[in-house]
Amino acid sequence: MSDNFSFSLNDEEKKYLKDLVKFSILSKLKGDVKAVEIPEPPTTHLAENLGAFVTLNKNGQLRGCIGNVQGTGPLYQTIWQMARAAAFEDPRFPALAFHEYEEIEIEISILSPISLCPDTDQIIIGRHGLIMQRGGHSGLLLPQVAVDWKWDRQQFLAQTCQKAGMEPDAWQDEATNIFWFEAEVF
Repeated sequence: MSDNFSFSLNDEEKKYLKDLVKFSILSKLKGDVKAVEIPEPPTTHLAENLGAFVTLNKNGQLRGCIGNVQGTGPLYQTIWQMARAAAFEDPRFPALAFHEYEEIEIEISILSPISLCPDTDQIIIGRHGLIMQRGGHSGLLLPQVAVDWKWDRQQFLAQTCQKAGMEPDAWQDEATNIFWFEAEVF
């Protein structure tokens, strides 16, 4: 992983992606049965193949969060799909209702490529996201989660293990793979 995640967005690109999330969710809420045409992005930058998460909050509380760790196509199309998945397919929540739409706050995280973390002492809270993987267990926490919960590095490692369904100290087990990534969050 490079020292700095080089991907960044300008204000026009950020606005386009936020508007795209709203349009994706609203078109589904309105029951548009025919295929909705996704508006073309303002720059080719948004066609890069990167992972992304869409997080929906309501009254400061999580209401849905779905994403792809690695890109599966143009970023803007991934955002469109993840917006709908966060609103209607997050198994932790019922599908978003029409009356909730105006109350939703949107956060988008664009992920750098993931790589093995060479040393947990290099993890910087607020900069790195983590993925724990061992056997059939895997769990991911975005960089902003540790900041929101005011976790230190050890708590972040332990919580990522728990998200993966493993014991909190599983990150110290040689059989556990620890991956890290950075994110552009807005």
